[in-house]
Amino acid sequence: MAKGRVSIVVERCKACGFCVEFCPSHVLALSSAFNSKGYHPPHVVHPEKCSGCDLCGMYCPDFAICATKVDPAKSKADPAKEGDK
Repeated sequence: MAKGRVSIVVERCKACGFCVEFCPSHVLALSSAFNSKGYHPPHVVHPEKCSGCDLCGMYCPDFAICATKVDPAKSKADPAKEGDK
């Protein structure tokens, strides 16, 4: 199970590739699709490998990507019981 989750704002990306290059888990790759500016934004190819370290976000000059840690205890919790608290 993934320990992190990557969020990408495709329209902010200028396809510099820093996020792909510096990801220690090799979670990302540049897409073959274009954004509205004509760039190839990254996409997640191995979501299960994400650690949530946010190196992708730290290196992104356009703040187009970030990774967050995922709490496995919360993701396994029953959503029906969450409303009772």
